[in-house]
Amino acid sequence: MTLKHDTTPELLTPIHAQVLAARAGREPRVVARLFSGWVLFGARQFVRGYLLLLPDPVVPNLNALGARERIAFLSDMSRLGDALMKVTDAVRINYAMFGNLEPALHAHVIPRYADEPEALRTQQPWAYDWEAAPPFDRTALAGLAEALLRELTRLGVTKPMRYAPGENAAG
Repeated sequence: MTLKHDTTPELLTPIHAQVLAARAGREPRVVARLFSGWVLFGARQFVRGYLLLLPDPVVPNLNALGARERIAFLSDMSRLGDALMKVTDAVRINYAMFGNLEPALHAHVIPRYADEPEALRTQQPWAYDWEAAPPFDRTALAGLAEALLRELTRLGVTKPMRYAPGENAAG
């Protein structure tokens, strides 16, 4: 039975769990808190700097957002791409939103580099073998995380975080 004022989502997806962990300082992949949500490194870094933008609060899809929230999410996504272009040697940024596997809004923000393998350079990002990609490593990405946070702050799109990224993460 769902109560009238119950705000607990009926279906908790991995996106919901990641947002809850980010709020609590338990998600080590957090880079920044933006006005529309959270920036996280991808669990697999098939290209260096692969990021996700997760809305907070979580919604099923882009169309579930009101007009202002939708504009904020899309603006944050593009500003995240701007920051990624500035602090890496990416030649372009790919953006993707599907929600087919995880029915909760999230955007993939993917830097593309001139030195990617020729066979993959112009392919869609899902052509990579994600299982063979390096897993997220906070230490290896610390410099990039700091540079991104600085640039996002300079762009004026960050909100204060209650905890440093991953401050309460186990292990």
